[in-house]
Amino acid sequence: MFKIFSRDNESPGDVKEVRDILLRGIKENLQKSEGGEGSNIKGINLFINIGSNDKHMYESAVYQDTPEKFKDEVQRIADDFDIGLPANWQLEVNFDEKFPPEAVKLEGINAALFIRTKDHVIQRSGSAYIRVLNGEAEKPLYHIKSDDGKLNIGREKKAQVDGGFFRINHIAFPCDIDNEHNKYISRQHAHLEWNNEKGCFMLFADEGGIPPGNKVKIRSASSDTLIKLHSSHIGHQLAEGDQIILGETAVVEFSYKKGK
Repeated sequence: MFKIFSRDNESPGDVKEVRDILLRGIKENLQKSEGGEGSNIKGINLFINIGSNDKHMYESAVYQDTPEKFKDEVQRIADDFDIGLPANWQLEVNFDEKFPPEAVKLEGINAALFIRTKDHVIQRSGSAYIRVLNGEAEKPLYHIKSDDGKLNIGREKKAQVDGGFFRINHIAFPCDIDNEHNKYISRQHAHLEWNNEKGCFMLFADEGGIPPGNKVKIRSASSDTLIKLHSSHIGHQLAEGDQIILGETAVVEFSYKKGK
């Protein structure tokens, strides 16, 4: 299954070569769990950092458009070596993300691998930007980080909510300014949280941001579809360029790039 390479100092030259190196690296790391010990594995995280010129080749190597195909190839390796992966194991391929210190660098390619077990969860980090496009917040641009914890979004910095308690909105839209869009934002509209397992930021609607009150909607940049949040318990995984509509017309944009 695996090609033996003699070009140790050169980068892989085509899609098949990239795929062979990735699968060989996965095989070598999975072999440490031979004999059924793979039942403790929850998932495999593959990290790839490559320049934009070659990124399409690496995306093709892992079947980016049909990720189950690459997972099936990994499953065949596990079956061949009696590794005994559980039925619900997950494969996650991450592009352009910093290699976590726990990950193992793969030989011959700019990629790293982390095998998640029931007792060992990778600690990941990230940062992004929230840019105000419509409405007027305290700042036009917010830099958010994975270690910030729960980040509330709403009207007023210090807002009194039901029960008389006060809530601090980290992304706050004041109501004492002359901006028509701000008045449709609830005092407890939504919040952001970092999801360590997925390595991404999640958006959740709060009590004031679900029907029949004000609303939270997301315009997906990748598919141009409109997503509505109807529950405070089910979050949305934010992606580059997603636009978040708060209430009627206030809009913020999520991005990993600072921009202007």
